[in-house]
Amino acid sequence: MADEIHTTRDPDGTTHTTTVIDREPRRGGGMGLGLIFLVAIVVAAFFAFQFLANDKAQSGAVTEAAQKVGDAAQDVGDAAQKAVE
Repeated sequence: MADEIHTTRDPDGTTHTTTVIDREPRRGGGMGLGLIFLVAIVVAAFFAFQFLANDKAQSGAVTEAAQKVGDAAQDVGDAAQKAVE
């Protein structure tokens, strides 16, 4: 880094000072975008897993209800069989 100071004098004696500050260009903008992208992926994954967990729970409830209906139908069939005998 190099700083430059330029001073000029007018004929009436007033001075004007200009300072030039030379800095290295900033880098790391990609790092911030990468971090934002990573957070977005983590949030999307969280909601996806929540949806899948709810879907599995609903599928399990439907399967259990179907099994109970099947068991009840079997019981009715058994009772009808006994009534015939």
